[in-house]
Amino acid sequence: MRTTPTTALLVLLLLFSYSLTTTAQILNAPEPIADPSGGGTSGWTAACASSGFNSYWVNFTWINAPAVNSDNKFILELSDSNGNFGSPVVLATLDDKNSNYDFNIQFALPTDTRGENYKIRVKSTSPEKVSPTAGPYSMYYVDFNSPILMSQDGNGNIPSGGTIEVCDGTAITMAPHNVPNASSYKYNWYKSGTLLSEKGPSLTTTEAGMYSVQIDYGSICSGSASTDSNIIEVTTGTSLGVALNTPSKTSLCSTETETLTANISGQGLTYVWYKDDVAITSPTVDNHTYTVDGSTPGFEGNYAVEISGPGACLERSAAISITTASNVTLTRDNEANLVILPTKTKTLQVTSSSTAVTYAWYKDGVVLSGETTNTLVVNSAGEYFARITDNGGSCPFTIDSDKTTVVSPASFNIAIDYTAAYTDCQNTTTTLDVKTIEAVAADGTKTDVTADLKNEFTYQWKKDGVAISGETNNAIALSDITANGDYTLNASISGYSATDSNTLGVTLLTSETVAITASSTTFCNPSNPVVISTTTALAGETFTWYKNGVSYNTTDETLTSTETGTFVLEVLKNGCPLRSNEVVISPLNEDLITLDSSDPVILIEGQTKTISASGGTSYQWLDAANVELSTSSSVSLTAEGTYTLIAKIDDCEVIKQFTVSYKDTFNVPNVVTPNGDGKNDLWVLPNSYSNNPNATVIIYNSNGEEILNEKGYKNNWPTSSMSFPKQNMVFYYKIIDDKGGQKQGTITIIR
Repeated sequence: MRTTPTTALLVLLLLFSYSLTTTAQILNAPEPIADPSGGGTSGWTAACASSGFNSYWVNFTWINAPAVNSDNKFILELSDSNGNFGSPVVLATLDDKNSNYDFNIQFALPTDTRGENYKIRVKSTSPEKVSPTAGPYSMYYVDFNSPILMSQDGNGNIPSGGTIEVCDGTAITMAPHNVPNASSYKYNWYKSGTLLSEKGPSLTTTEAGMYSVQIDYGSICSGSASTDSNIIEVTTGTSLGVALNTPSKTSLCSTETETLTANISGQGLTYVWYKDDVAITSPTVDNHTYTVDGSTPGFEGNYAVEISGPGACLERSAAISITTASNVTLTRDNEANLVILPTKTKTLQVTSSSTAVTYAWYKDGVVLSGETTNTLVVNSAGEYFARITDNGGSCPFTIDSDKTTVVSPASFNIAIDYTAAYTDCQNTTTTLDVKTIEAVAADGTKTDVTADLKNEFTYQWKKDGVAISGETNNAIALSDITANGDYTLNASISGYSATDSNTLGVTLLTSETVAITASSTTFCNPSNPVVISTTTALAGETFTWYKNGVSYNTTDETLTSTETGTFVLEVLKNGCPLRSNEVVISPLNEDLITLDSSDPVILIEGQTKTISASGGTSYQWLDAANVELSTSSSVSLTAEGTYTLIAKIDDCEVIKQFTVSYKDTFNVPNVVTPNGDGKNDLWVLPNSYSNNPNATVIIYNSNGEEILNEKGYKNNWPTSSMSFPKQNMVFYYKIIDDKGGQKQGTITIIR
């Protein structure tokens, strides 16, 4: 063959393309290993970290990579608890392993790690590639690792003997009372040793049993933690019907009292009095009365009593509401939490619906001398409230306002958050805003002062540690992929050092799309593979071809497949996976090519019959001599014979043959003479009925008995083995065609 310059150039390009393909970096999934410096021999299968131990290792290898860029970093990433990498957590970053193809990575679990389905992977940054994932793994940071103390309502009072008796049908709630941030955990609740479905921080039940609880640290780590609680035995008994007797009055002036009395007394029972579902007395035997004092500020509320003891199940009465007889209201006008800045003051204010009242202000429960108006100027931290009194009317009253907490912080904490639901690689826009401002006192006490100070701070937004010009509001709107990065907010206020907020990562989804097409959606021959391609440039990109949801190929920009299935291309763009449309490659099914007429085709001599095909992408009709009759989806026929259709579905070929016969013009015969002379020995039907798989032929004898019932009748009755003992025997026939039409009559056998 003569080689032209163009041919040589194409060869060089192909070789160069092959070289690029074969030298692309391939990252392997990280593999858990034992501590290289320890005595272990096998890798970890779950991670149960704590303050006493939080060190894990994986081994990572990468191949077919003579070099990565000098600024490359290898990053070990952790998914969320469901195995999703929408917002991965960085476990470790290494920038000194670019010439090392096999090395170990040490990492520690974040303290908020809790779940059964975490996965890990390694990402390179230059070029940007992602390894297959490893996992899922059960991973938990065991931050609470002490026996749980459980009590009724989490009130801290563990029942004597560990038993609580409740009335039949009465619910009791049990909860831990020594677990900080108890609602942030999941729990395993047990009844008499059987695990219950409840996972929350409390359990409400009406059933008797031995109850206990532990923090749910997963299928593996729960066993290594030591959080098993005390046991509370719940027993059931019969209700005594405790209730409060009707009081003489339920509205009190400040000079009045009212004694509430339980309807059961003198039985040595234990009583606990409640106001607004909060215990206001300790458990006391025979304490069946309680006096409500109208002069006590805040006496208004719903009162009830709870009884327990020998012969009595735990039972609480219905509540009785006690209110003030005055209709005066007192409203706090300022925020509940306020900040005193150095050399500054704050003004507190309340509003009364009555002008005929006197005011007094309190700080930390102590009255402030001389403060007798509805406003108070403060310059120091404390808990403040106002009290109004009217002793001049017929019903004296005293009312306390809601409390105001004023803090003088040593520093501030600033927290930012997304203003709406956000997921990496799904949102195309997002807005970040100040979520909370906490004033931190010298003793570490934190108070939410967002409402008071949000507009008092000076702000500067930063992206990847660099100040963003012009972004000095308390919120920032981000609308395209150029904004992707890590954001912090620097906040400052006079008299305090500037402080940085938490960091929020933003990875917006690009507006690009990825589309794939196939040379055919039908596969029929390994020598003719299906080619799947995309117009998206893949050179230098990280991409994965998927077949039936499983990674199939990560190196070929155009996919040549001899397999069937559902194919998708995923391209990593700016850290986000972009998925293409689906292409479904199906195996050849010859039944996809159909004719609108059955075989044989019945044609009336002298007329034309048009046969149509469907299901193909091209057609060729041939007669018995292989003469081409048509290349469209239909053909018009005028003569008997055998015909061939060659139909294609893309590059796959389907061949169908059919016969055309003239329609018989004679009627169904009613006489047969089976005497062996070769004439009229058989009952021969017109070809619209004979050999027709859709026509049913039935023959009955003179007694009405069915002697033949078949489709596709072959003109072969009566058979040579049949005998006819009588002359001129009469039979009856019925013919049912494919449209349900019937033809019937008689057949006389003449010997």
